[in-house]
Amino acid sequence: MEWHQIQYFQTVARTQHFTRAAELLSISQPALSRSISRLEEELGVLLFERQGRTIVLNQYGQRFLQRVERAIQEIEIGKQEILDAIDPDRGNVSLAFLHSLGIEFVPELISSFQAHHPQVTFQLSQASSDVLLDQIRTGSIDIALFARMKPEDGIRWEPLLTEDLYIIVSNYHPLAAFDEVELKEIANEPFIALKRGYGLRNITDKLFKEAGVSPHITFEGEDISTVAGLVATKLGVSLLPGVKVLETMHVKPLRVTSPHCSRTIGIAWKEDRYLPPVAKRFLSFVTGKEI
Repeated sequence: MEWHQIQYFQTVARTQHFTRAAELLSISQPALSRSISRLEEELGVLLFERQGRTIVLNQYGQRFLQRVERAIQEIEIGKQEILDAIDPDRGNVSLAFLHSLGIEFVPELISSFQAHHPQVTFQLSQASSDVLLDQIRTGSIDIALFARMKPEDGIRWEPLLTEDLYIIVSNYHPLAAFDEVELKEIANEPFIALKRGYGLRNITDKLFKEAGVSPHITFEGEDISTVAGLVATKLGVSLLPGVKVLETMHVKPLRVTSPHCSRTIGIAWKEDRYLPPVAKRFLSFVTGKEI
């Protein structure tokens, strides 16, 4: 069985027409027909049902096509790996991150990296921590940025920064007269939270439990801007990182004296999965370690 026979079979299977397939392959129709016939002889079974000029994959052809598609895909991946190895300064990095990191951290990180590697591009996406972790597991993304995770075999997580979390209140809230408070002082306040599954929500729940507080959650949002906007209109209070976008809203961040409120953001990837050299270079740039 020769490689060109596999390619010929795939093209005929997709078009289900010898003449059209021959045109696409730039060979004569008789040559194409002979090649498919030799392939069928070698396999010992017909792959197509021939009805005049029309051909249709039979059950054996359908099974064989599934394997052929996988084989060709693997070869294409192999070719891309070689191209990546030859020129690691080019290529695309698949990067996913928490919504809150898209306000400042990720744009600044990518801008800094591209200042040194201007030909590298990024495929960006945002999701909750649970979704990001699942995407790393399945290999649908190369790298993810999210809050500290529990150790998991095969997935490496490197800490990058730790940032304080602040109680956020409206400028017109009585607590706005203070610069710092304890977390328990908002126990009876309507609380604006992020939805479950988001890393910041997991951290918030843990901190409230530590403080012995059961918050009265009145709304669950998907991004910091929405949560802060609701706080600004005096619909409740929240617990958020001190991102710059808060400076443009009518809210005041209050430092939490007890318990200590913070989150650690890190970068994660699957160690036993192939990573393009350009992705490894980005990881080394971000972590300061040789990957």
